[in-house]
Amino acid sequence: MAQRLIVIGGDAAGMAAASQARRRRDRADLEIVAFERGHYTSYSACGIPYWISGLVPEPEALIARDPDTFRGKFQIDVRIRHEVTAIDLDRREVVARDLEGGREVRERFDELVYAAGAVPVKPAFARTDVGGVFGMQTLDDGAALRDWLESEPKPRRAVVVGGGYIGVELAEALILRGLSVTLVEQADQPMATVDGDMAELVADAMTGIGIHIRTGLGVTGLEERDGRISAVVTAEGPIPADVVVLGLGVRPNTELAKAAGLPLGPTGAIRVDRRMRVPDLPGVWAAGDCVECLHLVSGMPVHVPLGTHANKQGRVAGINIGGGYATFTGVIGTAVTKVCDLEVGRTGLREKDAVAAGFEFVSVVAESTNRAGYYPGARTMTVKLIAERPRGRLLGAQIVGWSEAAKRIDALAVAVWNGMTVDEMTSLDLGYAPPYAPVWDPVLIAARKAVDALISSAR
Repeated sequence: MAQRLIVIGGDAAGMAAASQARRRRDRADLEIVAFERGHYTSYSACGIPYWISGLVPEPEALIARDPDTFRGKFQIDVRIRHEVTAIDLDRREVVARDLEGGREVRERFDELVYAAGAVPVKPAFARTDVGGVFGMQTLDDGAALRDWLESEPKPRRAVVVGGGYIGVELAEALILRGLSVTLVEQADQPMATVDGDMAELVADAMTGIGIHIRTGLGVTGLEERDGRISAVVTAEGPIPADVVVLGLGVRPNTELAKAAGLPLGPTGAIRVDRRMRVPDLPGVWAAGDCVECLHLVSGMPVHVPLGTHANKQGRVAGINIGGGYATFTGVIGTAVTKVCDLEVGRTGLREKDAVAAGFEFVSVVAESTNRAGYYPGARTMTVKLIAERPRGRLLGAQIVGWSEAAKRIDALAVAVWNGMTVDEMTSLDLGYAPPYAPVWDPVLIAARKAVDALISSAR
């Protein structure tokens, strides 16, 4: 009798696990059933803001593999619009509800992959049936927002609550759709994923494309008219809105896992080992935005919900289920985004992360240009490095600049990953040509400045 693998969640981690397991074990040896609450499988959630803005014309462009492809080519029984409602580890079965037909189904498993992802943070004021209030995590969420933006009467005023990656990207998307956009952030800066001095550059760019930024301000409620959103309520008065988008980040979707007895770590996400196994629960695996992992610089557990990690973690789980051997060692927090044409990248620790982890460090900010100063289109690039005292190991880096900025973070990520010192970095053999970089690349200029700061701090 064939063993059975049940996958909960049909996006990056879940379907990567299912696909890798199938590549190593045929259907006669392993049956695979994947449950997905939404309408889509294996899509790019990161591309949703670009579909909202119109830069990506159709949602199908964001789908890597649809359910029919998995059913046919991979012989995976994908059941969309099925929500798993319970996991019984003793009976080795899951209970799912068919959201279209209403019936309940039970399926046994020998192996289980929990890949339920994350859900948008939704404060009490936003838990409402008022029309025009949206979280943003899935392609179904994006479709709902698109439908609202195209409904009558056409929304003209948007409020984005929260200034993280999701909030900033959606604020730009709504500007491109022609709406008046206000971004409300409770902290004193948008883009808290970088340090305050770098976030100021991002805020300037946002203001430059017409986004109204209100910082140090929390939303406490909503106002409605005829069942539709009309304003968000703040301590400084209401802000008119025809559409509200929550950009407050996400939390791991672990309620079902917790009820079943899967262990959660200090981040609130599921604990797993390097092979993506759930400790002390044979045959149970977890991957993606619902798990926590190790930060390789701080040594602390972190929850970093990114598609890059989800795909890798799912692949690792699937290889191991299929009889191979693979591990996911951890993360260093590398991420990039853009606001209009301004590019933002980060890797490793921010200053407050380094403080929390107990490091002594120096930080430097260096300004340069993205290409040779005489070459047409040369623009400012700002690089920030954080280096451990006294030996100079690179702990983290941030970049804000125009074209050719964000992907330079990859070189810095390699340096962080491999524990390089800023002194070693000054000799890196980086590419040079006037259209792409000055003779002294901005990364090298920042590394030299960090070395000087370390020398001064030792005196």
